[in-house]
Amino acid sequence: MSPRLPVFPLGTVLFPGLVLPLHIFEERYRELVRHLVALPDGTPREFGVVAIRRGWEAPLSTAPGATAPAADVSLHDVGCTAELRQVTELPDGRYDIVTVGRRRFRLTGVDSDSQPYLTGEIEWLPEPGGQEDLADLLAPRVLSVFRRYLRLMRADGDTDDTADLAEVSEQLPEDPTVLSHLVAATAALTVEDRQRLLAADDTATRLRAELRLLNREAALLGRVRAVPVPLSELAVPISAN
Repeated sequence: MSPRLPVFPLGTVLFPGLVLPLHIFEERYRELVRHLVALPDGTPREFGVVAIRRGWEAPLSTAPGATAPAADVSLHDVGCTAELRQVTELPDGRYDIVTVGRRRFRLTGVDSDSQPYLTGEIEWLPEPGGQEDLADLLAPRVLSVFRRYLRLMRADGDTDDTADLAEVSEQLPEDPTVLSHLVAATAALTVEDRQRLLAADDTATRLRAELRLLNREAALLGRVRAVPVPLSELAVPISAN
């Protein structure tokens, strides 16, 4: 039997190792948080975050690549699990939670009836081996271009921004897989670009695509000081262990 996960559609892409804080106010997602908190100790408290391909997050009656008639909603088929790390229950029953991306997966089916929230049949997408040498060669090039890209993004900032840039640059990881996820999550890319990076077959493929995207964005910044979307607040990966 295929593994099953609660599914949380969002207008963003989550990557392994990246922090995702969420404010939970809808009752169906409050129920999801209560379900996760009630799991026995030692059980992974994870749910699947899947980016919305088209439409809105409600009413959640959809399947991968399919369209719900009421709200014209469809989901991407590759997502990332979010591990619950911190829960704060507010007096009115809402929750503030902190999660961390852990594992990539592909949705193979979605059930909108058995629970108040979506659940999905999934298959795990482990990072395959076989191109480690190529990834090791690409990582320093991506790191160099990403630092240049950050400098261009911060060029018009004040002294505090410059100091912040130096701190961020020092924190950039050298591990090829971790670097590939951080770059994908923090560069000013569209959801579609991020989704393609999440779904990349392996680290080397992701790094190669990022090198092309970062060079494109750096060239655009250097010429016209414009990017397609605002730079999201930089996310710092933490250990998912």
